[in-house]
Amino acid sequence: MLPQLLRHRWMDEDIEAFRDQVRRYITGELSPHLDDWRRQGFIPREVWRPFGQMGFLLPELSEDYGGAGASLAYQLVVQDELAKAEFPANTGVHNLAAHYILDYGTELQKQRWLPKLASGEMLAGIALTEPGCGSDLKALRTRASREGDHYVVDGAKTFITNGFTANLLVVAVRTSDTGSRGVSLVVLETEGLPGFRVGRRLEKLGQHASDTAELFFDGVRVPADHLLGEKEGEGFVQLMSQLPYERLFLCVPAAAVIERAVQLTVEYTQQRKAFGQAIGDFQNTRFKLAECATIAHVVRSFVNDCIQRLLDGKLDQEAAYMAKWWCTEQQGKVTDECLQLFGGYGYMTEYPIARLYADARVQRIYGGTTEIMKDLIARKLYA
Repeated sequence: MLPQLLRHRWMDEDIEAFRDQVRRYITGELSPHLDDWRRQGFIPREVWRPFGQMGFLLPELSEDYGGAGASLAYQLVVQDELAKAEFPANTGVHNLAAHYILDYGTELQKQRWLPKLASGEMLAGIALTEPGCGSDLKALRTRASREGDHYVVDGAKTFITNGFTANLLVVAVRTSDTGSRGVSLVVLETEGLPGFRVGRRLEKLGQHASDTAELFFDGVRVPADHLLGEKEGEGFVQLMSQLPYERLFLCVPAAAVIERAVQLTVEYTQQRKAFGQAIGDFQNTRFKLAECATIAHVVRSFVNDCIQRLLDGKLDQEAAYMAKWWCTEQQGKVTDECLQLFGGYGYMTEYPIARLYADARVQRIYGGTTEIMKDLIARKLYA
């Protein structure tokens, strides 16, 4: 349970009961296998099937699409609990891909894919980044050329979360040469798809249980009715309109990891002895942890407020940008401070604090870098 001081009005009894169910499932069914999944570099897709059957993958979908018709708060609770248990962002990406289909897909597309995404029969990824294109989507080069009732996709993507394990991808492609207005989103079912190839599973600094891969498209034929939106060229707007929710998706794990790091460090410094006393008895340790606990409190309060604003339909883009850069920066700062208090043991990956530290670094990069977030905020200030 969160401290009473950090409770918020969106946290009702049903939410807390759901949180307890998710936590118990993660602890009993997933966490015992996490070390093995880290070593192999991916979580098998079939792991998420029972997770989906428990109603944890996409609880916010309506019952028509395989969900429970719950609020988005339920999904964010799932992400919170997964992050506390050191799980990477696989289900977060899956969720965001599903929301592109939910918000922009035809009814036929929704009925075709959403129930399978909710049940875990399909695992989704989002293929945006290319070897020469990250935040600047206007530089996107993967092309989808219309040929009759199909698009033919050629190009390459990199740094794709779930790239190795996903069997459904939302892919950003160029359908014309008119800059950002030439970007479209298409959905690919990748199993046995001719011309589609998964390249290397990339070795990363952290997030070792999350598969991150290169993808290649060589004359891949996609039915034209797999285009998201009423017409070509809507991809950039579709991507931008999801940003507040996507940014918040990264802030929730930041809050969870900060709290976990502080908890672990308090426990360690109470037990570890130096110069005849517990490390936690030294004033420096106590002051450092007091600072970290304060950051944890402020981050969680900010995130809770953003969640409430999201649920109320009032979360503006600038607030989401602020939350994304600031909360993830604090995540990096706190995990670094806490690791220092572990001394040499903090550098050993058998200790959770080392893994939390390594996993935190990418939070300031993916989903929009800190620098991009600040620039977007500044544009509004000078508008």
